Amino acid sequence: EYILMITIPTAESIIDISMPIENDIVSDPAAFRPRVRYFGHDDTREQMLAFFPGMTASDLPDGEAWAIEHVELITHNGTHLDAPYHFHSTMDGGKRAITIDEVPLHWCCQPGVKLDFRHFPDGYVVTAEDVRAELDRIGVKLSPLTIVVINTRAGSAYGTDDYVNAGCGMGREATLHLLERGVRVTGTDAWSWDAPFTYTAQKYAETGNADLIWEGHKAGREIGYCHLEKLHNLEALPSSGFTVMCFPTKIKGASAGWTRAVAVLDD
Repeated sequence: EYILMITIPTAESIIDISMPIENDIVSDPAAFRPRVRYFGHDDTREQMLAFFPGMTASDLPDGEAWAIEHVELITHNGTHLDAPYHFHSTMDGGKRAITIDEVPLHWCCQPGVKLDFRHFPDGYVVTAEDVRAELDRIGVKLSPLTIVVINTRAGSAYGTDDYVNAGCGMGREATLHLLERGVRVTGTDAWSWDAPFTYTAQKYAETGNADLIWEGHKAGREIGYCHLEKLHNLEALPSSGFTVMCFPTKIKGASAGWTRAVAVLDD
């Protein structure tokens, strides 16, 4: 005889760490912003009547049809999970990079750890030593498949025109420090896992060093991994003691998929 025991999270233990997709918040550069068109119950009456010949508006309760929305998105709008294919055509030193529909689902539901880098200035590139120091500060040793999320200043900038250029970014060595310990999903509340492009562009102009460009993303060429971008509300999380769930929308052959990422606090 077997007894199945299922622990159901309470409402208080579930923390929403996703941002909404909306028209009036600058959460992407202008060329990539989403557009949502809303159709209310009165706007769609003729649509609904067309499905049922002979029916009139008076037959509908209160004369109302359905509410729907028309949404124009790229796969990187809102809170989303990037697949290794987004970063490069190969991963793990030359293997074909997997797309979002091929990401192992067990990567997307694992214990989480939060690194608090809110004190770093906008444009700062986090180093491996910074990661080691923060893990020592919070007393955490990473286990394989731990989901590591980065709390940056960008979280407090969400809702302002400053958001896209806010927060620190993860450098190549910092990213590899996580990946070499078995981490396969990371996340940030900033627009990008890397430092904001405006700062990188300035450094590139000064140095001519193209290795600085997208260096955290490009670490996936060496060890394949995914990351969450545009997380939200990470300030509400402890340093550890929670599970992250971030299953992406299954889009065939795509570089990313939208996700309603949540953190579930341990009992």
